[in-house]
Amino acid sequence: MMKEKKKGSMSAFSYTNAKGQTYFLHTKDVTLKNGRVQTIYYFARDERPGSLNAVPAGYQVVETTRTGMPVLKKAK
Repeated sequence: MMKEKKKGSMSAFSYTNAKGQTYFLHTKDVTLKNGRVQTIYYFARDERPGSLNAVPAGYQVVETTRTGMPVLKKAK
């Protein structure tokens, strides 16, 4: 179940998995060993700085079968 959730002044994209656990989508720029900067996307159980209010274009949310953790996958 995907939805946007508003909590105070922050608005973050949230995903509730089959187990009923809610995760929030975040982004972060990381520097790789070769010095290149890459943007990563990750889900967390709480809202943090860097939260996104929507899934980035070209991506879709998929739930892992073993853990139920949501991940972003490039859309076909």
